[in-house]
Amino acid sequence: MTKKPIRQKKKSHPYQNLPLDIAIGVAGILLLSFIYSLSQNTVHTGVPIEVTFPKLNNPKRLAKEIYDVNPIKNIKVEVLNGCGIKGIAAKTSDFLRSKHRIDVVRSDNADKYDYSNTIIIGRNENLDKILSVTKAFNIAINNKSYIKHEPDETLGVDVTIILGKDINSFSHISEYLSQSSR
Repeated sequence: MTKKPIRQKKKSHPYQNLPLDIAIGVAGILLLSFIYSLSQNTVHTGVPIEVTFPKLNNPKRLAKEIYDVNPIKNIKVEVLNGCGIKGIAAKTSDFLRSKHRIDVVRSDNADKYDYSNTIIIGRNENLDKILSVTKAFNIAINNKSYIKHEPDETLGVDVTIILGKDINSFSHISEYLSQSSR
């Protein structure tokens, strides 16, 4: 058997790992300074700030509270301008929403502008919904010159209102329209 030669470990230079040692030392110092800074910030009490909120004389109510007092009726209505007066459908929609809590889902122009009478058309079998709308216009439910029943579920509304040239003959609506134009 032959003996293996024993390898001797080369002597390394004493400063060979000096850059790595310096980098580890600097990182350690930075870590310690970060920990010290963090501990000082958590202990620091700072300057006290006093916040005062103004007292409201008339506090705003939540939408739920408003709805509970005056709920919107579950009636989907479209209002169409059939008389040619600019903006009349939008203003009448505002009247129905604000004064009678009726949900106007569409406000647009009718197919023509020469309707002499306002027409309220029931679009489904629920007569309570058309009754609420006729009350808003102060029209009797049996008045066949204003009230029609033409069911059409494809429109997605319960009632269609076509405003005619007689819109100003409805005193409470014309009064609202004159107030809103000021």
